[in-house]
Amino acid sequence: MERVILLLSTLDTKGPETLFLRESIRQRGGVPLILDMSMSGETAGADISSADVARAAGVNIEEIRQSRERKRITRTMIHGAIKLTRDLLDSGRLAGVIGLGGSTGSLMATDVMRALPFGTPKLMVSSTAALPGLATRYIGTGDVAILHTVIEIAGLVGPLRNLLERAAAAIVGMAQVAPLTVESAREGNKPLVAMSMFGPTERCAHHVQQRLEQRGFQVIGFSAAGVCDRAMEEMIGMGFFDGVVELAPGGAGEELLGGMRAAGPDRLTAAGKLGIPQVVAPGGVNLTSPRKSHYKPEHYERRKFDLDELRTFLRVSDEEMVKVAALFAEKLGRSSGPVVFLFPKRGWSAVDPPEGHMYDEAQDRLFLNILREKAGPNVTVCEVDANLEDETFIRAVEDSCVEIFPHPG
Repeated sequence: MERVILLLSTLDTKGPETLFLRESIRQRGGVPLILDMSMSGETAGADISSADVARAAGVNIEEIRQSRERKRITRTMIHGAIKLTRDLLDSGRLAGVIGLGGSTGSLMATDVMRALPFGTPKLMVSSTAALPGLATRYIGTGDVAILHTVIEIAGLVGPLRNLLERAAAAIVGMAQVAPLTVESAREGNKPLVAMSMFGPTERCAHHVQQRLEQRGFQVIGFSAAGVCDRAMEEMIGMGFFDGVVELAPGGAGEELLGGMRAAGPDRLTAAGKLGIPQVVAPGGVNLTSPRKSHYKPEHYERRKFDLDELRTFLRVSDEEMVKVAALFAEKLGRSSGPVVFLFPKRGWSAVDPPEGHMYDEAQDRLFLNILREKAGPNVTVCEVDANLEDETFIRAVEDSCVEIFPHPG
C-alpha cells in the first residue's frame, strides 16, 4: 500500500507555492497528496478538492463560497478535512502531514494535525508562527513541528523556494520513521508508565523514574505546566499507558482556581475511566499561580514563593483548599481501577519543607480529611512521615507502583 504525505493548504491563496512544495516532496522520494481547504473561488491542482472537503463535512462547496459567516464555514472545512485525514490514517496510508499557510491557513491546518494521534509526523510551514499567542494555539497539546518562514508565503522568489525545499526534505525525512502506535511504544514486555512532574517535585520524579526503570518499567515524564499534562491525559485515554504516577497533579486544582497551570476540565480523569492503576501524590496542589495582572488585593497578603522571574506561587487559602480537596476526592473516587494516594506529612514539594514559610500542616491535613471522607473505597490513602522530595517518600512511591502496576515481563 502506497503511503502518502498529506499537504494541507488553500490553493485559492497559496496555489503556486503549494504546487512547488508538492513537487519538492516528490523529488525527494515522497508521495504528496494535496488536500485543498479553500473557501472562495475555483481552484485547480488538488488531489482532494475543496468540494471533496465540503462534501465530507456534509455541505455543498457552493454553500461555503457564498456564505459570509467566515467562522462557521472555517469550522466546517476543518471538520471535513479532519474526517478525510483520519480516513487516510485509519487505512494505513498516511505517512505524515505538512501544512502551508498564513494565519488562517495555519489555524486550519494545525487543527487537523492535532486531531491525529501522537507519533504521526506533523510539520506546519507558517509565516505567522512568531505572532504573540499563535504558536501556542497552533501546537496546543499536539506534537506539531513549526517552520517559521519569516518572509511571506507569496511569490516563488529564491528565499521562499529554499524554505519550501527545506520543508519538503524535513517532512520526507520524518515520514521515513515508522509511526508510533500504542503497540510500538512498548519495548518488549515493559509496562509503560506516565508520570507528571514539575520543578519543585523534580528530585522525587528523577529518582522514581530511575528506580522504576531498573525494575523493568518504561517511564515517560510530562511537565505539569498546564499543556503537557493535558497531553498526558489524552495519551492515557488513547491507551498508551499501563500505570500513572501523579507527582504534580496541581493543574486539576488550578483549573478550578484559574491559575496559570490550569490543565483543563478532564485533568485527572482518563486513567480512572480506563481502570489504569494510579499512584497519586499532592505535589504542588497547595499552591496556586494566578496571573499577576489578575491579582486581587488579598493575593498580595498571601505567603508566596518566587520560582523564577516569571513564576510566583501563592499558598492557597483554606477555602480554596476545601474546594480543591473535594474536586480530587470526586475525580479519584470515580476511578474504576486502584488508586493509592500518598500523603507527605512534611510538605508537598521543595517549596514547602517544614522549616519554610510556605509550610502549613493544619491546612494540608484539611485536604487529607476531606479526601478520606469523600473519595470512597477505591482510593487507598497512606500517610508518609516525610516531605515529598525526601528519600522516605521516594521509596513509598516506588513500593506503591511495584505493588499495583502490571509486572514487567
